[in-house]
Amino acid sequence: MTSPLSLSDAHRLARALHDEVSRVFIGQRQVVDETLCALFAGGHVLLEGVPGLGKTLLVKALAKAFEGSFSRIQFTPDLMPADVTGHTLYDARSGQFLTRRGPVFANLLLADEINRAPAKTQAALLEVMQEGQVTIDGKAEPLPPPFLVLATQNPIEQEGTYALPEAQLDRFLLKVLIDYPAHADERALVAWATGGRVADRLEVDAVNTVASTDQLLAMQQLVAHLPVDDAVLDYAVRLTRATRDWPGIAIGSGPRGAIALVRAARGRALLAGHDYVLPDDIKAVAPAALRHRVLRSAEAEIEGVEMTALLDDLLTRVDAPRT
Repeated sequence: MTSPLSLSDAHRLARALHDEVSRVFIGQRQVVDETLCALFAGGHVLLEGVPGLGKTLLVKALAKAFEGSFSRIQFTPDLMPADVTGHTLYDARSGQFLTRRGPVFANLLLADEINRAPAKTQAALLEVMQEGQVTIDGKAEPLPPPFLVLATQNPIEQEGTYALPEAQLDRFLLKVLIDYPAHADERALVAWATGGRVADRLEVDAVNTVASTDQLLAMQQLVAHLPVDDAVLDYAVRLTRATRDWPGIAIGSGPRGAIALVRAARGRALLAGHDYVLPDDIKAVAPAALRHRVLRSAEAEIEGVEMTALLDDLLTRVDAPRT
């Protein structure tokens, strides 16, 4: 049972978590913001960026900041579902079947290059994300809460990959894009990474543990109950519905898009120190909540119109409620 937590304490802890992760994950403020929003909302994250931008470092730093457990799976074409979830094996010495739990039994799971595994293995992980438990040999095993999957994709190397179907992409609360840091941030990053360190191991010694898993669970409960005015909720629904007949978008988002908007906006409100959800919270999370739930039209692809531009246009032209 989680201990009660005041909203002001939750605001303070949210900022502390952000500051600690940012100590080592330098120059990626928006990525940290969006990842924490998903964590507070109890959702999962699809991270997209070229290799070498510190995705593993992000997850390790986050796990240390709240004393959570961390595991990593490198998805490959020969990865089997049992390699993810676990399996039973016969122990000849005891004459009994033993359960060997897979790496999915952790608070934070980095599913690296999820699109390199075949559909059957991807589906096994996505089912775990949805159910929050694993069934091994007919026995359900609950995952330790909080449970967050951060799955990565490389946007520029598609050979030998298995694209996630749209229905499975919908399981991710947010799709977060990681870009190269700015010059000054990259310089600071290089100075930190090369300052008296041996080899290129990812060290998160600089990260302090500022919260416990119990406190994080209490924060998730608070986020789930943050007030959302009817006008703000209606704004999330209008944005989602607008994607269905917006120029340049061939297939819009379903109701799960609006649900994701409200959930992620609650997480963002906590991080921003708000006592309730503002229209600006909806706007801030909308690109990450919607970009993987809509498809560009053929005309937009031919003309080179990016999804980011389409969603920016939508956010500009759909009226937000006044606060």
